[in-house]
Amino acid sequence: MKQFEQLTETEIIERVLKGEKALYEIIVRRFNPYLYKIGRSYNYNHEDAQDLMQDTFVDAYKSLSQFEGRASFKTWISRIMLNNCYRKKEKSRSKNETMQEINENGTPMFHHYGNETGKIVQNRELGHIIEESLAKIPYDYRIVFSLREMNGMDVAETAGLLNISEANVKVRLNRAKAMLRGKIEESYSPGELFEFHATFCNAMADRVMTIINEL
Repeated sequence: MKQFEQLTETEIIERVLKGEKALYEIIVRRFNPYLYKIGRSYNYNHEDAQDLMQDTFVDAYKSLSQFEGRASFKTWISRIMLNNCYRKKEKSRSKNETMQEINENGTPMFHHYGNETGKIVQNRELGHIIEESLAKIPYDYRIVFSLREMNGMDVAETAGLLNISEANVKVRLNRAKAMLRGKIEESYSPGELFEFHATFCNAMADRVMTIINEL
């Protein structure tokens, strides 16, 4: 499988649609971290987030022929994940929100250090405090923070996924930063939050491919 890891999503999709079903595992492994962070940012626990990821990968597989490349595959599959998260929680989620206007400063909250293999939060107790702090932020701010700072999406992609204006993306991101800055800026990078480690990645790939191979 390693010889295929340099393929683009478009190339993988074309080959999967032509019958090379096994290559879909690359998609699963490549997008596990992004979908996991979305699920956790929706305040789902680890197990529920994994179930939603599995559903999303299977849904995406079934709809691959509908992917037209107008947006990135990352945006496309993230939208499926968001829709699945929303459907699961729509009965209980309150949509009330009081927006506060804050000035855009444009300064990244964190420096991005790249994907360093094996880099995890060593202080588990503090790590839980960080996750709990993020979980307490209202969803509309939390999900913008997740997409922009943790999943690396730009303003336009985030606005399109959430069906809000680019100005609202900036406002909500800055509000989320204001809530979190004092507690986590000095010690942690976004990639360390809600990390989806290799052991979970392997299990997810096995789960998804088992279902797909039965379709």
